[in-house]
Amino acid sequence: MRLNLIAAAVAASTFLLGTVAHADQLADIKKKGELVVGVLGTDEPATFIDPKTRQIVGYEVDLANAIAKKIGVKPVLKQIAVAARIPELQQGHVDLVAAGLTHNKEREAQIDFSLTTFVTGQKAIVKKDSGITDVPQLGGKKVLTIRGGTQEPNIRKAVPTADVVTFDTSQQAFQALQQGKGVGYVDDEAALLRSYAKLGPQKAQYVVLKQNLSTESLAIGIKKGETGLKAVVDDTLRELEKSGEAQKIFIKWYGPDTASGFQTRDFKLDTDKID
Repeated sequence: MRLNLIAAAVAASTFLLGTVAHADQLADIKKKGELVVGVLGTDEPATFIDPKTRQIVGYEVDLANAIAKKIGVKPVLKQIAVAARIPELQQGHVDLVAAGLTHNKEREAQIDFSLTTFVTGQKAIVKKDSGITDVPQLGGKKVLTIRGGTQEPNIRKAVPTADVVTFDTSQQAFQALQQGKGVGYVDDEAALLRSYAKLGPQKAQYVVLKQNLSTESLAIGIKKGETGLKAVVDDTLRELEKSGEAQKIFIKWYGPDTASGFQTRDFKLDTDKID
């Protein structure tokens, strides 16, 4: 009898271990009925708070909503800080991160990435009276940007002698430029052009430098090894591309009639490979 009980206990333990080993995040998401997506909420037009509805909207929100619909669950948006994006994902506080996340080789060791959802360059905007006309001239000057993203290492790489000052959000960094706390502000091109457009008549006091500091492939962050979840995310993005919906979403948030003013979309949602 005792031997039978031990055998039953061993069998139960083996079953539980097997269940744990085969559990995946996609199954958990379906079970709880919601997809929790980490977003910045301060990165217009990718994710930002609509002043009329007080709801978080934007390009990455539309992609997240499509993924939740594909899975058949409710999308739940959770605002996170730039520096907290990967830790929040690794610790399971969010299921996905759609927060202006650059896909690079260093981060591939930490998390997985979806198909590229946006390709952008990082640029600098300066005050016209600074006399700066090219990126190297930022050397020895105070340059403002966002803490925890790729903007900071990229400006340090492009201009090693720049005095880089960082802020929690792009709004804070750009406001600091307007207050004269630095001569330049660095951000992703789309976000930077959006901030520039909002200056109105004051635009004449600023210049967007032509040279890119880098080219960035943005993607949705996925917890390492969650192959089932990555498959459904990538399938959703491919379907958006094939149906033409991806183009509509891009034009809606970044097209000619928006503050970003992009005339064309020079990328497709079709690969998760980066250089």
